[in-house]
Amino acid sequence: QVHLVESGGGLVQAGGSLRLSCAASGRAFRMLTVGWFRQAPGEDREFVASIGWSSNLTYYTDSVTGRFIVSKDNAKMTVFLQMNTLKPEDTGVYYCATSSIPFHAPSVLFFDNWGPGTRVTVSS
Repeated sequence: QVHLVESGGGLVQAGGSLRLSCAASGRAFRMLTVGWFRQAPGEDREFVASIGWSSNLTYYTDSVTGRFIVSKDNAKMTVFLQMNTLKPEDTGVYYCATSSIPFHAPSVLFFDNWGPGTRVTVSS
């Protein structure tokens, strides 16, 4: 089963940038889509962005469109989330996850393997 580890979180001021990484190891069986989600205290996990491993198609939630970019390095089995022009409402624990569905599905229901998360705090 694929193992995921996020990194790159931290504290940043509003307007700043962070680059998150999601490193995958083990067998990539069923890893057809990689998604980024975030969760603020007391709230449900929210879809942020996803990328198709083979198709390279990317999708973003409306609130991050134009500010965030998801990309990947196939050889290193790593997915990145470049976050620009950060806002306080971007604060939360960011998780990467894999899905066996080979197309966009912006719901936690379709992602079956998760990393432990990395915290992002954006101060005003």
